[in-house]
Amino acid sequence: MSKLKLTYTEAITELENILAELESNQEVNMDVISEKVKRSAFLMDFCKKQLHDLDEELEKIIEHLD
Repeated sequence: MSKLKLTYTEAITELENILAELESNQEVNMDVISEKVKRSAFLMDFCKKQLHDLDEELEKIIEHLD
């Protein structure tokens, strides 16, 4: 990815693209699969962190409303 900052939406889109590519590909190239799985793991961790950070931010906002 050439962008310096990855967004949640970009990560989800990339994950969906990887999944579609793996599902539609009849060839089994272990090197390609390995790289796709590594990238997918990175993207999933990124998304989990983004969701966790958003949850914390929303909790703080809600606390200030009470």
